[in-house]
Amino acid sequence: VAGYAVGAGNPAYLASAEAAGPAGEHAEAVRALVDAGASIQGIARTDEFAYSIVGANAHYGTPPNPRAPSRMPGGSSSGPASAVALIEASVGLGTDTAGSVRVPASWQGLWGLRTTYGAVSREGVLPLAPSFDAVGWLTRSAELLERVVRTVFAATETSGTGVPPLGEVVVCEDALAPADAGVRQAFGAVTRGLGRMREVEIGGLDAAYAAFRVVQAAEAWRVHGTWVKEHPDTLGADVAARFAWASAVDASAEDEARATLRGFRERVDDVLGDDVLVLPATPTAAPLRTADAATLDAVRTATITLTCLAPILGRPAISAPLLESDGAPVGLSLLGPRGSDVELVRRAGALAKESR
Repeated sequence: VAGYAVGAGNPAYLASAEAAGPAGEHAEAVRALVDAGASIQGIARTDEFAYSIVGANAHYGTPPNPRAPSRMPGGSSSGPASAVALIEASVGLGTDTAGSVRVPASWQGLWGLRTTYGAVSREGVLPLAPSFDAVGWLTRSAELLERVVRTVFAATETSGTGVPPLGEVVVCEDALAPADAGVRQAFGAVTRGLGRMREVEIGGLDAAYAAFRVVQAAEAWRVHGTWVKEHPDTLGADVAARFAWASAVDASAEDEARATLRGFRERVDDVLGDDVLVLPATPTAAPLRTADAATLDAVRTATITLTCLAPILGRPAISAPLLESDGAPVGLSLLGPRGSDVELVRRAGALAKESR
């Protein structure tokens, strides 16, 4: 944001950025909204370096979850999601590397879109893992989200050409493995109401998650490792542990993981084609704010096992607030072909009306 430094959810990093001088201009994703008439209400919190999905920040605290006050808000775009859910903002702008827009949308009952990889410029965006980072938005309605997507795509030269047709909506039973019983039950109830859908088989999701984690870590260390080494003891314990693990990923492990992801992507692209895969946006409702570190880590693993599909494939994915589990909101996710962002939001909005 012009006139402000990027803090990455870390006070020491913010101090370094402020010493270097504030941004001279908006990031392209910010400028597209401002040029269309949006006003900037504030800069909200993120998990440190966007390297988490639960929404906790060891330095600044945990933003609220207005839809489930006893539960975590989800992250890393935790602050923007809370601002939208609290009606302090109409649109939350964030990034989604492994689920950082879709997870808070799911846990706070919002609409959240991870865009097609590369469709929205990341100029001016703090990277985490550049092979997977994508811009996304959070809103309280499908209609506003569609307006945002249309506006930004019209203003962004990198939005691509041609819009693929959307095929049929399909389900994948093996991709539901990370989901707990309550989410599976809620997902089944909603999808049964949408009529019989063709089933597809993906397979290999656990191996894909493991490879994704390696590549994400290698890239995160490549981007931020020097700063992290020069500023020891400035990170929260959870993020510090992730960077420590990332520092140990060697080139051969990264190469092997990239090969695994390439094979997985080619196979799943063949399976899905132009069809839309419907899934729970997250495998659980938000964990309680009192959950211990082991519980949060287990939730993180299960969640990214499900949400890593979209970044591996480079496809857009939306979380629509259509499910409920354990008295808390959970999103219904639609994952569409690359470049179908606008139509995917429209399809999700139509499914929301059908399910009511």
